Amino acid sequence: MIFKSAGLFGRYQDSEVRVTLTAVRAHLEQRGLAVYLGDTTAETIKGLRIEDSGRPLRETIDLGVVVGGDGTMLHVARSLAHHELPMIGINLGRLGFLTDIPAERMLEDLDEILRGDCQIEERMMLHATITRHGDTLLDSIALNDIVLAKGATGRMIEFDTRVNGEAVGRTRGDGVILSTPTGSTAYALSAGGPILHPLLPAMLFAPICPHTLGQRPIVLDASSTVEIELLDLAGEDGNIFIDGLHQFSVGGNEVLHISRASTVTRMIRINSHSHYNALHSKLGWG
Repeated sequence: MIFKSAGLFGRYQDSEVRVTLTAVRAHLEQRGLAVYLGDTTAETIKGLRIEDSGRPLRETIDLGVVVGGDGTMLHVARSLAHHELPMIGINLGRLGFLTDIPAERMLEDLDEILRGDCQIEERMMLHATITRHGDTLLDSIALNDIVLAKGATGRMIEFDTRVNGEAVGRTRGDGVILSTPTGSTAYALSAGGPILHPLLPAMLFAPICPHTLGQRPIVLDASSTVEIELLDLAGEDGNIFIDGLHQFSVGGNEVLHISRASTVTRMIRINSHSHYNALHSKLGWG
């Protein structure tokens, strides 16, 4: 694969990434790439921006480079997925499961990508719709997860779950997480879910603090369609979060529909990358 242009996405409106971002931009330009700044990059960081090109995104860049953390990566992924553009992340955050190039060796790893010593992984995404009395209120995609969470109440909420039209059961608790394999190392992991290999065709259903101890996370086939019908939100509006970035309030008579999205996130992995080494390093395994 040969890359001729790159979109450089700084951590959302954070001018403190200027030094790192400038070094990356200079390095890519030295390697002959045209570089444009993406919409997450702080306005105080000067440079030619993608919107200045006057062309559609797909015709302006053929590679996305994120400088920041997983939050920025998730935002950019949702945009680039629609254009089938690959992306790579330079980690300036904390764990950084998505932005897995460490800042201290970013130039060497970028050169590895430009030499073609890499592969593109197609990460499945989730498609979510929220309906009320048959009307669609929200239609969105997610790379990590879709979360139903209770609102400002100390009481448990209640919902019914169906998979492929078959009743799974009624849950009382703090909510539920529907996760992709990529998102299995995010919120779902904190809720007691398993770690799934990121290329596994599967979907993770993880209740949040269920009142019934027998309710445990379930790994579903990726082709499954999940319906969650809200029954009781304990007197307060609940929330549905898409990748932890977008929030939608629900009142208790909605249905959340989740299935595999038709789009994928194209994630670049250098050949020296190891999924298990990343788990070992980031989760502190002995």
